[in-house]
Amino acid sequence: MEFQIEAIRLHWIEMPLVHFFETSFGRTYSRKMILVEVRCGGTSGWGEVTAGEHPYYNEEWTEGAWALLNEYVVPSVLGKRVGAAAEVAGLTEGMKGHRMTRGGLEAACWDLEARLAGVPLWQLIGGGAHKEIACGVSIGIQDSVPQLIEKIRREVDAGYQRIKIKIKPGWDIEVIRAVRREFPSILLMADANSAYTLNDIEHLRQLDEFNLMMMEQPLAHDEIIDHAQLQRALATPICLDECIRTAHHARQAIELGACRIINIKLGRVGGFAEAKAVHDVCTAAGIPVWCGGMLESGIGRAHNIALSTLPNFILPGDVSASRRYWKRDIIEPWVEVSPRGTIAVGDGPGFGYNLDHDFLKSVTVRGESFSA
Repeated sequence: MEFQIEAIRLHWIEMPLVHFFETSFGRTYSRKMILVEVRCGGTSGWGEVTAGEHPYYNEEWTEGAWALLNEYVVPSVLGKRVGAAAEVAGLTEGMKGHRMTRGGLEAACWDLEARLAGVPLWQLIGGGAHKEIACGVSIGIQDSVPQLIEKIRREVDAGYQRIKIKIKPGWDIEVIRAVRREFPSILLMADANSAYTLNDIEHLRQLDEFNLMMMEQPLAHDEIIDHAQLQRALATPICLDECIRTAHHARQAIELGACRIINIKLGRVGGFAEAKAVHDVCTAAGIPVWCGGMLESGIGRAHNIALSTLPNFILPGDVSASRRYWKRDIIEPWVEVSPRGTIAVGDGPGFGYNLDHDFLKSVTVRGESFSA
């Protein structure tokens, strides 16, 4: 439905994690996040910029995203009338990269349109194939293998259907061997976050003995061709994450044989319009997808739930319970996971949860408002 982007407010919030989260990029203890509120006719739609605090996952980081929103993204869309949220990405397509920043605003516009129409966000994006989302968890690098084993046991006992562990050189083969010894039958995957090179082929080939669901993004963020060479050498399926920013990238990776699975992150690809396009390319090629996470607040988590209702999201994603990350979330009710490892998909308008405005105000450290 047609609407005008009448006003925008940016909310910079900061929340400590319940437990540190470590990848090959480093260790995170708290999150600095930008929420984008887009208004039309007294109704607000909400999005989340999923960039990290530092430009290690990709080129984006929170402070840079704040500047880009203020100086480029907001001025490009403020006051514009669009026929649908699907048109919003085109208003910023002249900007190179920075898809998480642009996608935070784009996602807010989808939420706004859904609320104006009085329908769930999942319905607006064409989802609804899944009324429950199958959930996995992502477990960061720990201080010791026993600590990792204990965390995995806790998540398996909680019902999560798939366990993802972070790996890096020096924390990989023997760690996974220990995990498999304790948990021989769980769905297990390893995420390398670009920590390896083609010089590590023989080393990574050792992973084939562990019956992993997949190894995620072992090589550099822009190495589709090298991933094709690595995949030919491995029995373990490769899943691409950082490499896939557009449907075109997905098509290239699939045609080259660089992966057998693709992780779709809403922010990484720039919002719902491109996420749907990546999903459709993968569907046509018979490549399964799942929804990755970026330590989002409840808003980003709710968006991930909506995205995961598209039909080709057939593998458990990283969408897990609010309490795994936050002592208190900014939405009500919190995202909860059932004992069988699923999240129920609601029918409320927009992303389907209420905002805890008092708590949101208490964790907001900066704000900017813009009117057409």
